[in-house]
Amino acid sequence: MKKEKKSETLLRTTTWASAGITGGVLLYLIGFILVKGIPYVKPSLFAFTYTSENVSLTPALISTVIITILSLAIAVPLGVFAAIWLTEYAPRGSKMVAVIRVTAETLAGIPSIVYGLFGLLFFVTFLGWGFSVLAGAFTLSVMILPLILRSTEEALQSVPDAWREGAFGLGAGRLRTVFRMVLPAAAPGISAGVILAIGRIVGETAALIYTAGTVAHIPESPLRSARTLSVHLYALSSEGLHTGEGYATAVVLLLIVILINTASVTIAKRLGTRQ
Repeated sequence: MKKEKKSETLLRTTTWASAGITGGVLLYLIGFILVKGIPYVKPSLFAFTYTSENVSLTPALISTVIITILSLAIAVPLGVFAAIWLTEYAPRGSKMVAVIRVTAETLAGIPSIVYGLFGLLFFVTFLGWGFSVLAGAFTLSVMILPLILRSTEEALQSVPDAWREGAFGLGAGRLRTVFRMVLPAAAPGISAGVILAIGRIVGETAALIYTAGTVAHIPESPLRSARTLSVHLYALSSEGLHTGEGYATAVVLLLIVILINTASVTIAKRLGTRQ
C-alpha cells in the first residue's frame, strides 16, 4: 500500500509539474510577443496598400483569406467524401483501406517544406502556374488533406452502428443513411478537423514561400503571386529593417489563431448539443 501511494504521489507530482511547465512556457511566449508587438500596432500597419514605409499587413491578411478559402474548397470535399467511402462503403478489413490509412498518416507527418518543394516542382514548374495563389492553394490542399481525411474518418467511426442498423431496418438506403443520420452525428468532429486545418493554413510559411511567393500586394488573379501573414512575418524578421512591425504582425497572427481555436470549440459544442 505504501509503495502504491508513493508511486501515485510521484505520478501526480510529475503530471502537475509537466502541466505547469507547459503552461508557463506558453504564457511566456504569449507575453513576450504581446510586449514586443503591441507598441508597434499602429493604423499605418493596416493600410490598404503596402509600401516600404508602412509595411502594411492588410494585403497579406487578404491573401491569407483567399488562399484559405481556395485550399478548403479543394481539400474538404475530397477529404470528407474519401472518409465516407473508407468508413461506409469499403469492405471492412480490406488491405487497400489499410494502405490508404497508413499513407494518410504518413503524409500527415511529412514536414511542410517537403510539400513546398513538391508544389514548386509540380504546380509551379511542371504545370507552369509560376509563383501564384493557385499553386499555393493546391499545395496547401495536398498538405491538409490527410488531416481532414483522418479527422472525418474518426468522427464517422464514432457514430454507433446501431444508428445505421436502425435506419436500414426502417427501409432507408445507404446513401440516405449516411447523409441523414451519420454525417449530422459526426458534424462536430468534422468541423473540428476543418478548423484545425484552417489553423495550419494560417500558420504555414515554408510551403508558401516556394509556391505562392512573397509579393506584398493584393493578388489581382489566382495566377498572381502573394504573401500570407506568416510569410509576411518571416519576410519582416529576415530583412531586419522592420523587426517591431514583425512582432506586431505576430500579435495579429496570434489573435487569429486564438479566435480559430475558440471558434472550433464553440462550433463543436453547439453541434454536439443540437445532435
